[in-house]
Amino acid sequence: MNPLIQTLTESSRQVIKDCSMDNGAIVAANSTKDYFPKEAKNYFFVWPRDGAYNCIAANILGIKIQENFFRWCMRAEGWNETGLFYEKYFTCGKKAMHHFQPDQTGSILIALLDYYKDKTIPHDIKNLIVKSANGLCNLWNKDHFNHITQDLWEERLCFPDLNENFTYSLGSCCRGLLCADKLMPDKNWVKTANEMKETLMKNNKTYFSRSFGKLTDQRPDASLIGLVWPLNIINADDSKMKKTIALIEKKIVKNYGVYRYENDEYDGWMHRKHTHRKKGAGYWPLLNFWMSIYHIENKNKARALKYYNKVLDDLKDKKYIPEQIFDNDIQVSVSPLCWSHSMFVIASKKLGLV
Repeated sequence: MNPLIQTLTESSRQVIKDCSMDNGAIVAANSTKDYFPKEAKNYFFVWPRDGAYNCIAANILGIKIQENFFRWCMRAEGWNETGLFYEKYFTCGKKAMHHFQPDQTGSILIALLDYYKDKTIPHDIKNLIVKSANGLCNLWNKDHFNHITQDLWEERLCFPDLNENFTYSLGSCCRGLLCADKLMPDKNWVKTANEMKETLMKNNKTYFSRSFGKLTDQRPDASLIGLVWPLNIINADDSKMKKTIALIEKKIVKNYGVYRYENDEYDGWMHRKHTHRKKGAGYWPLLNFWMSIYHIENKNKARALKYYNKVLDDLKDKKYIPEQIFDNDIQVSVSPLCWSHSMFVIASKKLGLV
């Protein structure tokens, strides 16, 4: 075994713990730490989606942060009224941005099943499940949400008058509702989840697109890997999924480095902490680990290791995994990114390395 795997496993423990606040909040990156680069963007915010993936990885490592985080979620601004989670929050629970990203709520429900599938659910956590699942159902209107939605990369919008949906976001909500039903059965949640899946399937004929509706964005997006895991909406060997992966590998993979989408400019590199430079993206290690998970699910361990080892090779002897890895030594990435470390842990577990 590559000794760097053990080093990264231990640093992942540290990063997950460092990003877990005493009040339950889980920040995307703890930019107060000395190891955080001064020129990188401040990520001392809570994205519920990131927190959900971090909880899944923490469960693998035996780190107990989940219930503290779930209880923090119920104190997030606006949740008690709507049951929904929005773009990002300050650690106190106040909204930092107000866009509705439906996958945030779906992700929390997925993490709840991961943690409670073989445990007794506390009474207050049951409220989190019920209100969050009902919140998604209340905004769903047969084939779209009755609200403007934003994608997980926070750069595009879908509009209800165009019956638009982001494929990853809709898949996350579908899986989230099915996870809620496994914890606390409810026919309405299953009905809504089935409508979501039917909408997703009938609007993606040949391969899965970034978004669809009266207008469709057919460009490849790396988040579509998630349809296989953790969303489990599509089998890895499904013909449309294989075409989607082939398109991703053709268009947005370079030398086994996985980018978010074509012509991505975001690099998280700041000038004096207030001006984003936008000099071109690097590849995202968390997406490499995500692609590795896909190929494991597709029973192609050799290809999974290509994507997994690409990150390890480029990290060399570094113990922190950044948001992005660039092809130069000038651009500075957010590092460490907790989500990157969590995806490393999850991929390592599926490869039998942790």
